[in-house]
Amino acid sequence: MDYFKKSLELHKKTKGKLGVYSKVKLQNKNDLSLAYTPGVAEVSRRIFENKSAVFDYTMKANSVAVISDGSAVLGLGNVGPFAALPVMEGKAALFKEFGGVDAYPICLATQDTEKIIETIKNISVGFGGINLEDISAPRCFEIEERLKRELDIPVMHDDQHGTAIVVLAALINALKVVQKDAKKIKLVINGAGAAAIAIFNLLVNFGIPAKNIIMVDSKGTIHTVRKDLNIYKQKVAEKSNDGKIAGGLPEALALADVFVGVSVGGALRPEWVSLMADEPIVFAMANPNSEISFADAKKTKIKVFGTGRSDYPNQINNVLVFPGIFRGALDARAKQITEEMKMSAGLALAGLVSKKDLSADYIIPNPFDKRVARAVANAVKKASN
Repeated sequence: MDYFKKSLELHKKTKGKLGVYSKVKLQNKNDLSLAYTPGVAEVSRRIFENKSAVFDYTMKANSVAVISDGSAVLGLGNVGPFAALPVMEGKAALFKEFGGVDAYPICLATQDTEKIIETIKNISVGFGGINLEDISAPRCFEIEERLKRELDIPVMHDDQHGTAIVVLAALINALKVVQKDAKKIKLVINGAGAAAIAIFNLLVNFGIPAKNIIMVDSKGTIHTVRKDLNIYKQKVAEKSNDGKIAGGLPEALALADVFVGVSVGGALRPEWVSLMADEPIVFAMANPNSEISFADAKKTKIKVFGTGRSDYPNQINNVLVFPGIFRGALDARAKQITEEMKMSAGLALAGLVSKKDLSADYIIPNPFDKRVARAVANAVKKASN
């Protein structure tokens, strides 16, 4: 199927993927008096007397804002807020389908950090959580950090943490397939943006030695000798690449056990796979075109291969995580998404693949597995206590 052509036809036919539907009947004057005036005045009075009652009487308890400035959309780059809108609509639809969360796409006509923070704070009244999406690095780090400090509802930049959680889950099971020890592997992360840095931090927290990880950006491997690194890359450099390996991706891949790609399509040449250790694991997650194509990957010695796409096995995609993360956080009335929640979510997701079902083509559940959002939500709620 030509997904690009069919998707255009679908979106034009439906004029987007979302609509607004009332939860209550509005068929007579009694319905109107209960849902609106005069009855609603009593609800307002209760909330005025006790602000936390807003969670009991309004949509806030089950609502998440999906917010983007359009600066880093999929693999398309800085396409702006209008072009970001269909992606945010899709995200909101997934929130509802998989997590039962009412999510609202909001695209901002600014890429100014302070204006974004101020706008989100001002509109946060109606939401129980904020899902930041497709905001470029390094601005996304400051925006998330500030909002986490200044708001009393959970804030998560999904491109960072959702990606990291699903990579952790997939890697846990992939390592079981190839029978390798997480503490002894060499791992290469291609890309050094928001997702890459979050993946690095979560994998290190899990137990993969930072010194065994090499991160590669558009200018080559990241190490302390380089003087062109921003503060976030500097922090990675101080912990990783113990051998200070210089050069590009081929040099980094020498005897690597794992490749994690959060970069651009075609970044991993098939011949470079031969430089890796035996039975390598490759997660090529660039969208819509992965770092190495499925067809090319199958011609190499790759043992476990995953992409971000739904039309191939092992879809390593945030859809497995964000609906359950926010479902659990909303149910727990959590004020933040903590590191413990992220780790618990990753372990729970990995645990859904049984030992008897585990294989090179099945290391992570299917997004349509009804257990996924529930398991992630329960793990998040438990970790919040």
